[in-house]
Amino acid sequence: MRSNRAKVRAGVSMAATLPMIAGALAFGISAAHAADNPARDALAGTKPAWATAKADKGATADNAQVKARVYLAGRDRAGLAAYAKAVSDPSSPHYGKYLSAKKAQARFGATKAQVAAVKSWLKAAGLQVTEVTSHYVAVSGDVAAAEKAFGTQLHDFTKGSKTYRAPVKTASVPAGLQGAVLTVTGLDSAPHKSTHDDQLPPPDAVFKNSGPFSSYFGSNIATSLPDAYGQKIPYAIKGYTGKQLRAAYGAGDYTGKNVRIAITDAYASPTIAYDAGKYALKHGDAAWKTGQLHQSLPKNYTKTKECGAAGWYGEETLDVEAVHAVAPAADVTYVGAASCYDDDLLDSLSKVVDNHLADIVSNSWGDIEANQTPDLAAAYDQVFQLGAVQGIGFYFSSGDNGDEVANTGTKQVDTPANSAWVTAVGGTSLAVGQGDTYQWETGWGTEKATLSADGKSWTNFPGAYTSGAGGGTSKTVAQPYYQKGVVPDSLAKANSADGNRVVPDIAAIADPNTGFLVGQTQTFPDGTQQYSEYRIGGTSLAAPVIAAVQALAQEAHGGKALGFANPAIYAKYGKKGVFHDVTDNPTGSSLAVARIDFVNGLDASGGLATSVRSLGKDSSLSAVKGYDDVTGVGSPAGGYVQSYRRH
Repeated sequence: MRSNRAKVRAGVSMAATLPMIAGALAFGISAAHAADNPARDALAGTKPAWATAKADKGATADNAQVKARVYLAGRDRAGLAAYAKAVSDPSSPHYGKYLSAKKAQARFGATKAQVAAVKSWLKAAGLQVTEVTSHYVAVSGDVAAAEKAFGTQLHDFTKGSKTYRAPVKTASVPAGLQGAVLTVTGLDSAPHKSTHDDQLPPPDAVFKNSGPFSSYFGSNIATSLPDAYGQKIPYAIKGYTGKQLRAAYGAGDYTGKNVRIAITDAYASPTIAYDAGKYALKHGDAAWKTGQLHQSLPKNYTKTKECGAAGWYGEETLDVEAVHAVAPAADVTYVGAASCYDDDLLDSLSKVVDNHLADIVSNSWGDIEANQTPDLAAAYDQVFQLGAVQGIGFYFSSGDNGDEVANTGTKQVDTPANSAWVTAVGGTSLAVGQGDTYQWETGWGTEKATLSADGKSWTNFPGAYTSGAGGGTSKTVAQPYYQKGVVPDSLAKANSADGNRVVPDIAAIADPNTGFLVGQTQTFPDGTQQYSEYRIGGTSLAAPVIAAVQALAQEAHGGKALGFANPAIYAKYGKKGVFHDVTDNPTGSSLAVARIDFVNGLDASGGLATSVRSLGKDSSLSAVKGYDDVTGVGSPAGGYVQSYRRH
């Protein structure tokens, strides 16, 4: 994950599946003395792996412009990580002893002297300081000044079909700064410019589901279609609503009252208040109260075309409506980033932490681990740790491409879900039966086959893999203590004898074939913008659902913040009635649903496409008894929320 690498919205899967993201970060990157210059400290991870001698196209012009961020390590980096662990661990005497945002900054933030020293060094090198925050010092200037400041030449390198600028060796800073610098980003960047006067585009073109549908799982059997796995199969769900999800995940009488949830995405839907209000009214959710939905937005948006800004409207709509459906009394703050790039997304996360806008943060975006670099990992982890010491927990969708092999050719997890300091949320296919009764879940993984021309069979059944919950073993993040004893060694040690972080931690509904119904203003073919409803899925559904369940759990906990939730989640593993142990074969036979879709995504004028979607077929990943790399410890069962009650 790089500062110039666009993030994709996490798995908004609709008619087909759209891209998604998730991720993982290291516990921290420590500065080491540069071997070739003992008067400087190296910033590990600042030279990207693709900047090889073979790809080197020569020095970048001295007068080329660089924009960089120098992230501040703060006054006690090791102490921050230690305290974040202590307040998050139920077995620690410091559990739940959170700090206010002001006290966290005073205890762990950069001192005025550190900031002054960093600014002085950067200015002396010839760089212009353009912004100073509690997290970083932003600078701009030419390549010659950047090379002087960071002790490395900058060259142009080919990466695929494009050329990027990058350091030829690991960047470093003067040892006299005494560890004040965490890392620098922006030295490795694509040579494109962003503008600051972009306006947000109108909503995307309308998308509708065709039907027939099932209103609950199995309510409408496709009797006229061929069998699958030796039996008639039901039509896909029209889209579950709040009542069904609350019943499935043990909400009981809890509503998330007095709990604050933040949602981060890029950009901002111009119709979110109207859409969320109308949806709640139509589907029996509690009406939004005045002041219950807030937005915190940047002054300007950038890279709207590159990031597909309008596509993020649906992500925000899904996140807001899903959170409210499951936790209807929770206070919701949407924090929109200026773009889908790391720096802007980091700013949104930092805004939540610096102002303690919420205790629970839902994030339905990410990237593949191969695109993650240690410099950005360190910057993300610092924000997560600063959140943890305040009692703020971050929930990231694990991805929508399974093991990523079909998507990238390489087996890998997503980031930032791979961070040891966040809760990675995997995905399931959910069966809610008549009377809102929980029936079963499988791991989310879909294989698709189409109806034959004569309508008598499924072509090449069960068909090709299309999408599934992200998961697997990180290659870069060490195994966190809370996973030891729960995650099997066959997973934890898949890439290293020492063990690595395994994703996900917990799971919830994600399969778009058993997905969630959302309502959103969209652009119709005649150019009008109208409210419309459609079924959606992806682990970008699972993340806000789990965030909402956590709001219910916090209410059960007497309103006391749950903070970074992983140590508590793993401590509850194995306790009766707390988790649904999700497997791919819960009924003893393979499962599938039938789908009929509009070819043009709107109406029957373009024809209909009939297919069968097999459930529980997630690339090389499998949901098995016990912990697995599709659903983690499982999904919340009836006793999960109750398990947080204070006695």
